[in-house]
Amino acid sequence: MNRFQFVADHQRRFGVKRLCTILNVARSSFYYWRNTATARAARQAADAKLASRIRTIHHSSDGTYDVPRITAELREDAARIDHKRVAHLMQAIGLVGLRLRRKHRTTTADPAAAKAADLIGRDFTAAAVNTRYVGDITYLPLSGGKFLYLATVIDLASRRLTGWAISDHMRAELVTDALAAAERCRGSLTGAVLHTDHGAQYTSRAFADACRQAGVIQSMSAVGSSADNALAESFNATCKRETLQGRGAWADEREARLDLFRWLHH
Repeated sequence: MNRFQFVADHQRRFGVKRLCTILNVARSSFYYWRNTATARAARQAADAKLASRIRTIHHSSDGTYDVPRITAELREDAARIDHKRVAHLMQAIGLVGLRLRRKHRTTTADPAAAKAADLIGRDFTAAAVNTRYVGDITYLPLSGGKFLYLATVIDLASRRLTGWAISDHMRAELVTDALAAAERCRGSLTGAVLHTDHGAQYTSRAFADACRQAGVIQSMSAVGSSADNALAESFNATCKRETLQGRGAWADEREARLDLFRWLHH
């Protein structure tokens, strides 16, 4: 039993001073514990409610979502949740997700490349469509250890995929093609912010030129922090989970492209 609780339960009979001396606790600490009981109970209730929501999201992802992806899902519900709190609660209730992108690295930062400021700050919302986007690249595993790569552009207001491109390489053309597809979809991207990681494709001169020509303002997350682009990571995980359906890889490029085309247009 908590020593402070023991003091609270027996203080009328033995007195606070005597009990605190016997149990070797400071009276000031006991009084602080007692005075913050209401706030502590409210916090525990909030944690229990949040843990229940985390369980639901984790279960719906077939156990694949990890801290960044679950945090992104919670923020879609307009909840201002810190990823550290999500990590603590997931650990407490014994939940662990799968880091699909760890198997094949798609982001390599170029130390000499120009970087853009972070204009998003983990706020994956937008007041109107065609104002704020996130872009990302993920790998698509094929049998025999081969890969295709999917680049996406997602609108933060509608949460809808606006532009995408698939290729067997990760050169800058992959992301410029996805940006061009988004521009065709919307007619114009002038003044919109596009948030990405520091991958070499996004810090390339070719992509900077494409953004400039489209009137897009670049925004970049911190190097190595997947939580700073968690919405895109969550999209990637859902895409592969629902298209692969338990398989480790697609049989060939044609099968992968067909499955992705159907899913991206559903």
